[in-house]
Amino acid sequence: MAQPSLSHFSSFLLILLLFALPLGQQTAAVHGLSIKEATIDDLQLAFKHNKLTSRQLVQFYLGEISKLNPFLKGVIEVNPDALYLADKADYERKTKAPSMSLSKLHGIPILVKDNIATKDKLNTTAGSYALLGSVVPRDAGVVTKLRKAGAIILGKASLSEWSYWRSNDAPSGWSGRGGQGVNPYNFNATPSGSSSGSAISAAANLATVTLGSETDGSILSPSSWNSVVGIKPTIGLTSRAGVVPISPRQDTVGPIARTVSDAAYVLDVIAGIDSNDLATIEASRYIPKGGYAQFLRPDGLRGKRIGIVRALFNFGGDASLTRTFEQHFKTLRKGGAVLVDNLEIAHFDEIYYNSSSESIALSAEFKIYLNTYLKNLVASPVRSLADVIAFNNKNSKLEKVKEYGQGLLLKSEATNGIGNAEKAALVNLAKLSKNGFEKLMTKKRLDAVVAPSAAVSTLLAIAGSPGVVVPAGYNKDGVPFGISFGGLRGSEPKLIEIAYGFEQATKIRKPPSLKNFKI
Repeated sequence: MAQPSLSHFSSFLLILLLFALPLGQQTAAVHGLSIKEATIDDLQLAFKHNKLTSRQLVQFYLGEISKLNPFLKGVIEVNPDALYLADKADYERKTKAPSMSLSKLHGIPILVKDNIATKDKLNTTAGSYALLGSVVPRDAGVVTKLRKAGAIILGKASLSEWSYWRSNDAPSGWSGRGGQGVNPYNFNATPSGSSSGSAISAAANLATVTLGSETDGSILSPSSWNSVVGIKPTIGLTSRAGVVPISPRQDTVGPIARTVSDAAYVLDVIAGIDSNDLATIEASRYIPKGGYAQFLRPDGLRGKRIGIVRALFNFGGDASLTRTFEQHFKTLRKGGAVLVDNLEIAHFDEIYYNSSSESIALSAEFKIYLNTYLKNLVASPVRSLADVIAFNNKNSKLEKVKEYGQGLLLKSEATNGIGNAEKAALVNLAKLSKNGFEKLMTKKRLDAVVAPSAAVSTLLAIAGSPGVVVPAGYNKDGVPFGISFGGLRGSEPKLIEIAYGFEQATKIRKPPSLKNFKI
């Protein structure tokens, strides 16, 4: 049962005092293996050759969280059972490994976004004090799959409160419980959101891998801003059961990691049918036999048809960015991809600038599905969106209502189900997607559309389609940016091939220096 926790700084100190090694012994290397930037394959090899234990790995991350998180605020809460789970994984490796193969994620520490339920000593709050102490009925579907694979739930990553469905006036990466998340590459740059903490933590080596969620841009955008890889899966490919919702029509859960391979390994584990999310039944037909890791091919670009919609490449006159992406296009061509340039998407301006349809639909859906989520909790201080709004008003200092307001919550509370306006909005969204992105992909026989950063996210959101973002560079101030690839529903195999091919051809990612950070 989740209990209201101490401040997370006190929690870290308590855990370190009770369980962890002294900080001086928590080095970045064990038996010559550098844990920082280590991939899942690196770690599993070290496990196999007895050069590393899951306990040592968890102790390392707890030390990094203790040192860096008071400033970066990428982690909202750590799991007090993390070292117990590590010991369990080490025991299983010794007793089971000789006779049976273990999952790639066995013994690997993972942070999950704080809107993803865990039935343990961790809270699930979407960053809001209103849900502190609430009790979830069960693990989220994706968490169940992670535990079955032997992954270690290290803790909860911070986020933009209510997955940035509280107020347009709040900065990305801020929540009442978590504070303001910080971009580890440039402390003055946005970490973006809403899966800010998941991206910050992956980038700064506070965990091996993380989970985020996306409604429109919330995996792709923070991954781009924090120089990590993010996969936004097809709607229903991964379960949303037990995830604090905005809209099941657009919500999806996906991995954020430092490499395409690590992200693919996580996707292999979390994709699949969950009886608590019926959309996973239909979407399971997209899961390839043998999983997604088989598409980690260095020649993955060969023969792929990739479309360029120039309207997505709006750099505001930044010649450096223009040159960088033209160079990336050359890399794609050199790898064997066929680039189909100067494409146009029907009603592009309406989709991106002039349509209120997405906002109208999401406002009503949020109220409906959040109320259902809250009512299904075993225990909770709030049972409806109206209760959340009232809690914020009563605790306005704690939740910074004066500074940031709660306009999106109020807008949703003012809705009354799916009425004529909402139905019209939903019809319009379906039409815009069918006659725009989906028609372009089919007519031009494209495997993917390429875009800078997360510019493709709205097209993918309303289509329920997948996307992958990969590090693509850093501006003159050291702020990262990514390159994203989006496709039709179920196209994850091709997107992973493209993303991996690009990643291996460029190897752009570098860890944040944190040179101005004072311990």
